[in-house]
Amino acid sequence: MPEPIKLDLVQRPRRLRRTAGLRALVSETRVTADDLIAPLFVVEGKGVPEEIGSMPGVYRLSVADLVKECRALHKLGVRAVALFPKLDKNLKTPRGAEALNPDTLILRAIRAVKKAVPELLVVADIALDPYTTHGHDGVLTAAGDDVDNDTTVAALAEMAVLHAEAGVDLVAPSDMMDGRVGEIRRALDKAGHTGTAILSYAAKFNSAYYGPFREAVGSAQAAGTTLLGKHTYQLDPANRREALKDALLDEAEGADILMVKPAGAYLDIIRELREATDLPVAAYQVSGEYSQIQAAARLGWLDLRRTRDESLLAIKRAGADMILTYFARSVAQDLAG
Repeated sequence: MPEPIKLDLVQRPRRLRRTAGLRALVSETRVTADDLIAPLFVVEGKGVPEEIGSMPGVYRLSVADLVKECRALHKLGVRAVALFPKLDKNLKTPRGAEALNPDTLILRAIRAVKKAVPELLVVADIALDPYTTHGHDGVLTAAGDDVDNDTTVAALAEMAVLHAEAGVDLVAPSDMMDGRVGEIRRALDKAGHTGTAILSYAAKFNSAYYGPFREAVGSAQAAGTTLLGKHTYQLDPANRREALKDALLDEAEGADILMVKPAGAYLDIIRELREATDLPVAAYQVSGEYSQIQAAARLGWLDLRRTRDESLLAIKRAGADMILTYFARSVAQDLAG
């Protein structure tokens, strides 16, 4: 071993890493419960919560259990939830007509949550995939080989108004149809819902990370069909410039918040969008991101809490103001001590 020496250094960055207090004092990025939006799944009935096989610790909830979960999250300091329905297959049709039923499951769930926890912000997914037999996010063309953009947009605008009437704080179009933000904004304003905000899935990629979510909502791919190629409307994962163009079009059409989905594999897009807009930026840590961390932790390959926290810090550091994550409850619990 060499003899101890003292280097003649003016800058020693390790000085500020020496103690836990110093590290906390100079920490540049923090994730708090205020930053988190909890995605929740709701089903019909009164049975016990159904754990989703590919998403450990995530459940489909009855409306009554959903209300209990929302109360618990609000008490932990989580400010917002995003709700997704899993419909009985008998209610699904090729055109997703159940989405426009004024008494459909998700609208009853929204009313129940807003009545029980009015301070909790509710985000509503605006897309047809939970309602269609084919699992696509819209109405198919006559040939059945693609989604009809303009017909779908008309349905989404009507759907958004129904959700606003049910009491949601933000509607979140996740379909990636051209022009849907502008049409939804016009429809909301015409119906008197000028205060209902639009959280746009502004850069949603045609990702392989959505598989567990599709199981959660019972979409066609989870049932084994091959009809879910969404490459004609979701973004190509290879395209950075196109993603920014789409997101900024949504801003021009009246979006209030712009979201990137997925988050972890698209940190560069989050950063570039953050630098390109003054609007709040959201990011969705999707089901596949959550499940791969859970799976590796269960195998003993990763520390669950440290990996969870590092993944969320990376999303926040990239520029996201808010994060949709299935870790919302566990993070809030740990932060609350």
